[in-house]
Order: sequence, then structure tokens, then C-alpha cells
Amino acid sequence: MPVPKSNLYPDFNIVRLSHVEFMVTDLAASKAFYVDTLGLQITHEDSENVYLRALEERNHHCIILRKGQKAEANVLGFKVYDEPDLDKAETYFNDKGLPTEWIERPHQGRTLRTRDLHGIPLEFYARMEQLAPIHQHYKLYKGVRPLRIDHFNCFSSNVDDSVAFYNDLGFRVTEYTEDEESKKLWAAWMHRKGGVHDIAFTNGRGPRLHHTAFWVPNPMAIIDLLDLMSTTGYLENIERGPGRHGISNAFFLYIRDPDGHRIEIYCSDYMTVDPDMEPIKWDLKDPQRQTLWGAPAPRSWFEEGTTFADTEICDSQLAAQPIVAP
Repeated sequence: MPVPKSNLYPDFNIVRLSHVEFMVTDLAASKAFYVDTLGLQITHEDSENVYLRALEERNHHCIILRKGQKAEANVLGFKVYDEPDLDKAETYFNDKGLPTEWIERPHQGRTLRTRDLHGIPLEFYARMEQLAPIHQHYKLYKGVRPLRIDHFNCFSSNVDDSVAFYNDLGFRVTEYTEDEESKKLWAAWMHRKGGVHDIAFTNGRGPRLHHTAFWVPNPMAIIDLLDLMSTTGYLENIERGPGRHGISNAFFLYIRDPDGHRIEIYCSDYMTVDPDMEPIKWDLKDPQRQTLWGAPAPRSWFEEGTTFADTEICDSQLAAQPIVAP
């Protein structure tokens, strides 16, 4: 199925991805991982929640850790351009027959909650509490020195349908993987903010959250994190990498938090702001697709992910699989 033509004039204007909310079973352990090891900054905490931001971010939070009985993702958050876009979004999702609800969220302005066509919980807002800049407070640069949240990647039971849905929202495909036999999409990378992706979709049982990624200054930050994790009790949390992706050309590392939520540490992709930029096609069996240097990903990378709260999971409709490490 061909990649759809980009919708340059969507019904409402999404600026970028914004935040994720994780349910975690041990708040103290999660705080130690994200703050002491990765280097994210606490903006608010209480007995049930920890709010975090990265070093370049002015918005109050990019990740919320919420204490719970089950490790899952509650919602993926996106920022829209202005308040009228929220009303337009409500109309858009209502017209699609999808649920909408106005909710109260700490540190955020008016917030619209909905779901995508496969049930992924989404929320949209235009205004979030703004904090003082800290990007030149170099004493705070610890761990992997995370600068900003970069993207989400989600398992989808039908990538073609996911791409069509988010394309209509104005997300543009930058790169994609096609199964040569069925001509269906196996994976796709889609952006709003002008990088390779704000959200990507990977074939698999879904919807589930595959990973959340953070942008770091350079590959040496990733090497430093590996040294830190391997000597502070987190050796088993290192899942894949370091390496350079074929898709996106980014340098990467995949790690797991104490509850198994997958985090990618990421840098060095490329600019995609031109509206007429043609997407790059990859063959599913190309060994350089996953890693430019040819190393295949482990089986866990294709099979394990975080469930979304109160969301039914379906088996993939596409059986094709890439090369997997033994």
C-alpha cells in the first residue's frame, strides 16, 4: 500500500510530541533510574507522582511517573499551536466517532483526551506551565545529559491504517519499511517538529508503546551512560546498542527502566522541515535497515512493549518479519 500524500493543511495544528505518563510499581526505583542515572530534572514530586523535564525544555514536564499496581502507559501527550486548535481537535475526533473528554491536568491548561483508531490514549493541550531555562546550568548535566524528549514508537497491528490516521492529522512520513511480498507497510516514521519522527509505528501486537526516546548532545553521552549503567547495577537493563540506525541515521542505545518500559537514547538524525521532502523506502530484509553496521536487533526488541491502560491488544495483520538476532 503506497505511503499517502502528505496532508499539509490538517484540521488542527499539532506542534510536536510533548510527554508520556508511565505507571510504575516502585516510585523510588523509577526516580533513581530517571533522575540519578539518566539525568532528568525533577519539577514536582509527591508520594504518588514524579514530574520530570529534560535540560533544554521550558515546559513543566516531558514524563510523569505515577505509582501504580501495574506497569503501563496511561497516555501520550501532544502540544497544539493555540487554544482554538483544541476546539477544532474536539470536533475532528467527534466527527471520527472517537471519544473526547475535557480533563483537568496539573501544570497544564485546557486538555483534551481522546484515542486514536486503534485505541492509543492521547491528550492535547496548548499551554503548559513554563519554567526558567536551565540549559546553561552545566552543573545539572549528569547521566546521559538528556536535552529533550524526541519521539514515541508504537507497535501497530496495522501500520497502513496507523499511517493513514496520523497522516490526516498532519504527520508526514520521512522513512518507511515495506514488505515486498504484500506491499504493505511494516513500519513508518512520521514527524511534526522537523526531525525524523515524533511518532513511529512498528508492525506487531498492538497497540503497545515500543519506546520513548530522548535526544542527547552527542554519541559520547551514550558511551558515558553505558559506563555508568554497567557499574551501578543496571547492566541487565541495557537491551540493544550502541549503534547507528540505517533508518534515521541516528546514533542510539535502547535500555529498560526498572518496570521494563523501553527508553531510547538518541542523537544525530537529520532535518525534515521541507514539505516536499520525499520519504525514504527500506526493504524489510535489508540488514542495514535496523543498524547501519549490520547488527540485527534482539528478539525482545520485536516482541516486548508497554501496554496502554484500558486498551485492547490485537495480533498483527502482517506476518512478515525482519532478520532477528539468534
